[in-house]
Amino acid sequence: MAQAPNCDVRVVRSLAERVAERAQSDEYEARRKRWRDVNALRKPDRAPVWCRPAGVWRELIPGAAIACTEPALRAMEVALRRHLYKDAVGDDHIFEAWWGVPAVWRCSTGHVWGLETGKLIATTDRGGWQYERPIATERDYERVTVPEFTYDHEATEAAASWADDTLGDILPVRIECSPPLGPSTLNTSLEQLRGMSAFMLDLAVAPHLVHRLMAKLQEGVLRALRVAEESGRLTLNTHSPMLESEPLRGKSGDTNEVRLCPPISRVVVADLWGVANSQEFQEVSPAMLDEFLLNYQIPVLQQFGASQYGCCEDLSCKIPQVLRIPNLRVFVSSAWTDLDEVIAACGHKCAIMWRQRATDVVFPDDLLSIERHLDEGMRKLHGHYYQVVLRELETLASHPNRLHEWATLAIRLAEKHA
Repeated sequence: MAQAPNCDVRVVRSLAERVAERAQSDEYEARRKRWRDVNALRKPDRAPVWCRPAGVWRELIPGAAIACTEPALRAMEVALRRHLYKDAVGDDHIFEAWWGVPAVWRCSTGHVWGLETGKLIATTDRGGWQYERPIATERDYERVTVPEFTYDHEATEAAASWADDTLGDILPVRIECSPPLGPSTLNTSLEQLRGMSAFMLDLAVAPHLVHRLMAKLQEGVLRALRVAEESGRLTLNTHSPMLESEPLRGKSGDTNEVRLCPPISRVVVADLWGVANSQEFQEVSPAMLDEFLLNYQIPVLQQFGASQYGCCEDLSCKIPQVLRIPNLRVFVSSAWTDLDEVIAACGHKCAIMWRQRATDVVFPDDLLSIERHLDEGMRKLHGHYYQVVLRELETLASHPNRLHEWATLAIRLAEKHA
């Protein structure tokens, strides 16, 4: 990598110092405990409240606001500024006093499933897209191959060494190694390979093709989990919003020491959270969800220490199917899912992630309707383990302070209903 401008280095180091200070504060440790409590099915001081800006980052931190010119330092600056922006929002955002460098995996087949996905054929300036789907005929189904992954030690260490030279004395560098494929790969890869309209028709007229493909996708994911585990390089994914938790295997000691130095000699998949959803199967029946997706997802999810399931899909009529997941710890109740039904079915068996509808939060000119909605929902959730999450924001609709306003209101009501 070429020598970075000194001014770029000074920018990221200055931001890193602020991040390190906040990460080690009593406030952040209180937030971590809040997440750990609810994810362990214990009563927290109040429900965690968190928002994920997603596409709205282009409004919050536009490219023109980034000072660095060298690409790698520019990416580092963006990540640090996002953490600090979320700190100002005041929700239960957390980050750690280290810098994570993702491990590099190489796939022997080039394209993961042997066919090129993600080939863009249309886009919009607001983030919409359309891809070319490589499975166009029955014969194309047979072209899908199961991938083989290898850990790229040289590339991973080079990235870690560069980050360490840049800010390792402020934020110690840690290689973060996750499996190259996970539970959510099954449904997303099906859609990326075949396309929504085509695979929905296949479920009805050519179910054998879908079963054949799902079996191959499951084989690929399970193989990726085994390769990652056998590499001996896996690291925990239990230190971020929504997934912050104590060790998922064995007993916990002092919670702070456990978080930094888990009492395990080698991380395995059973120490990790598995995260999955069924968004692409929104319109199918509960029986078809079981047959074509959950029957393939559950053997994968069972490899993990705990599971979180759901995203933006309406699971109102599929709650019993989701509750079949034996290690389900968090049920994601989207803004379209019947919260009353979720509460009645889940009881105290798992935590409920109550997702908010982004449009209902960003478009109103005042907070009255938002307050009524949050107050009513938290009244129903009182006595249960739950978290309040706002995600998939694409705009703030000319309300630049709305995230802070929403977080302040949601936290006040969470305290009221604690």
